[in-house]
Amino acid sequence: MDNVSTAFLFTTLAGLSTTIGGLIAYFIKKPKFTYLSFLLGFSAGVMIYISFVELLSKSINELGFLSANIAFFGGIVGIYFVDKFIPHIHINMKPDPHYRVPRHHKKLIGVGVLTAVGIAIHNFPEGMAVFAVSLDSLALGLPIALAIAIHNIPEGIAVSVPIYYATGNRRKAFVYSCLSGVTEPVGAVIGYLLLLPFLTPSVLYTTLAVVAGIMIFICFDELLPISKEYGNEHLSTLGLFFGMVVMMLSLSLL
Repeated sequence: MDNVSTAFLFTTLAGLSTTIGGLIAYFIKKPKFTYLSFLLGFSAGVMIYISFVELLSKSINELGFLSANIAFFGGIVGIYFVDKFIPHIHINMKPDPHYRVPRHHKKLIGVGVLTAVGIAIHNFPEGMAVFAVSLDSLALGLPIALAIAIHNIPEGIAVSVPIYYATGNRRKAFVYSCLSGVTEPVGAVIGYLLLLPFLTPSVLYTTLAVVAGIMIFICFDELLPISKEYGNEHLSTLGLFFGMVVMMLSLSLL
């Protein structure tokens, strides 16, 4: 329970990193984000390695192979349906047609608002994920929070750019990007309220297995495909393996 306040802090910082994306769109007219190919690949490597090596393996040791894997695949199925019924729109940064066609204001506003809503809903389970992992281990929670934070930067851009080009109002674009990340700490609060009354080792490790499934889905459905779009396949893969190696070295030193 001593980890609760720090877990909330990690989750809040991860969620509000959408504001970084909002600031980038605020100050730079035509941003190029090739470097995000490596960073998003790195984030995926961190999350995949932790999910399998730490979260799922700990859950198997505590719950048994079958129960832990049922929870793991339950997390994948759950986030799949969230993604299916609430589409997660990403902005295309190469090249962005919004730069050439600043007309159709209502359509652009709609894209920005729908993107903000979609990202907000997707950030909700991410907030629970960061919080649950941090509750178990702050040493694991910090790299997960950083990985989610890197993931959220282009999401902030995806919200702010179409709204700015539709309205010409940088402040409004920035505010929407901020609001899209607020649901991450909200997810942590709800997760805390749901978990606290029943927080036994079995509940915690079941939650960690579900979180592992959610993060694996995010990596393969979002981070890696988008990483390759921003740069190239080799740069994305290099980031992926570098993230795994960094986590291996950090865990070996714990």
